[in-house]
Amino acid sequence: MLKKRADFLAASRARRQASRAFVLQARKRGLDDTSPQDALRIGYTCSKKVGNAVARNRAKRRLRAAAQAVLACHAQPGWDYVLVGRRDETAAIEFAQLCDDLRTALGKIHAPRPQKPQNA
Repeated sequence: MLKKRADFLAASRARRQASRAFVLQARKRGLDDTSPQDALRIGYTCSKKVGNAVARNRAKRRLRAAAQAVLACHAQPGWDYVLVGRRDETAAIEFAQLCDDLRTALGKIHAPRPQKPQNA
């Protein structure tokens, strides 16, 4: 689990994929990171735009449950993931759709990136 602000900030500068109910931020950890390279780390966040404390906690609980259901099969070791809740959507969307969106977002995050052409 991600706890330190620096880890959240590092993930926010890396890859991201938006869906209707959340934004998935992900980064592959480097060799200089202190955590084990095969470990999977995840964090959850909801800003005050999501609502009061009750609404934010409900949104984070739903994100945790979706991550528990999906990440075991679709996540890759050595990556940090941050799920960012969205106002009115994270708490209202059906749970099955939330899980499907997470699977889709993970597939797009881990899809091979096209190589930039090098100038000769």
